[in-house]
Formats: sequence, structure tokens, C-alpha cells
Amino acid sequence: MTAQDLADTLRGRLIVSCQAPPGDPMRETATLVRLALSAVAGGGSAIRANEPEVVAAIVKAVDLPVIGLWKDGDTGVYITPTVRHALAVVEAGAAVVAADATDRPRPDGSTFAELVTAVHAAGALVMADVSTLAEGIAAAQQGADFVSTTLSGYVPGTPKQTGPDLDLVTSLSAAIPVPVVAEGRINTPEEAAEALARGAHSVVVGTAITAPTALTSRFVAGLARP
Repeated sequence: MTAQDLADTLRGRLIVSCQAPPGDPMRETATLVRLALSAVAGGGSAIRANEPEVVAAIVKAVDLPVIGLWKDGDTGVYITPTVRHALAVVEAGAAVVAADATDRPRPDGSTFAELVTAVHAAGALVMADVSTLAEGIAAAQQGADFVSTTLSGYVPGTPKQTGPDLDLVTSLSAAIPVPVVAEGRINTPEEAAEALARGAHSVVVGTAITAPTALTSRFVAGLARP
């Protein structure tokens, strides 16, 4: 699938992130596959999934594009941090590899541009997860096929918000020629629609759809307020 073909498929559509953090009861391959199948049944247009084993299982189970990544660690650059991680995700069958494209150093000393080159050579596309406008511009210049706002609010120096960084969506959409994907703290259909209105090509929603542990804790916290 070419970048243009996938862009056409995803224009104005929902990508569902089917992931679970370490230690969560949902973090089991068969369970995450069922989440992906539920997303398909609900009308999702693509799946975002973590770890080669899970990516491979979801690719086998659903007839939708899969955006794969490999989280290794929980600090610094840990979303598909090296070329090795990226190629493992391609081998698992992902149509797109999502990778950290912030300006922080990668653990093996490689560059984001090198990762893009390797993934393209292996026949897949790249989604750059960024936290700022400058990073998004740089990622597009380095060959990313899509740029996502995934890391805004999670990298030091970026705005801490309870909702999505819609200002970043707006600025990126005006500044780069590649599709911008809104991701991060999108909690309602109204926020998802606003992201599209601000220029997003498509929208990724995870926690608000696929994370019962986190959703339960929100309700518990709300009931505990005086």
C-alpha cells in the first residue's frame, strides 16, 4: 500500500489504539486481538498496536491497516527506538511503523532519518510521533509519511493538558505537506471531530475506547470528590 493509498483510506476516519500498559489485565495478545475486532465492528478504519507478537496477531485477525510500534522501556525515546525495533514491526506485518521522532537522542545513537530509510526499504510506511511543531516539520523533511501529535504533553517542555493538543494539530496541518494525525488524550467524539476541523487528516483514540482499567479509575476518582 502506498502512502497515498493509505492516506485516502484514512482521511477523516478513526484509528483505534489497542494497547495496554505493563501489568494491566488487558495486556494479553488474545485480549488485544478481541479489542481490535471490536474496533472493526464499530467502524474503525485502522488499528494501532504495540509489540511484534501483538501486531502479527492483529494483522492476521483483521482486514484493516495496522500501525505497529514497539515500546521498549518507559523513559526517553522508547516508542520504536531503533532500526532493529522498526524492522521487527515490519516483519510482523504492519503497514505503518510508528516511531518517536522527537529531537531526543535515540538509545543506539541512530537517527530518525535512518529509521525512515530502513522502513521504506522494507516496504512499509512511517508515522512520526512528535511533541512539537519543529519536530513535526523535521520529521516530514526526513521522509515520514504521516506525522502524529502523540507525544505532546509527554515530553518535557510541552504543554500539560487534560485534552488533546489541538493547537499543535492546527499548526502542523498548516506547516507540512504530509497528513497530520491527531493523537493523545482525545476523550470524546466531540474532541475527535474538533481535531478534524482543526486540520487533522485522521484521529487516533486509545484510552477512551480500549482501556477499561483507566476508565474505571476515572469514575472512581470522580465519585471520591467532595
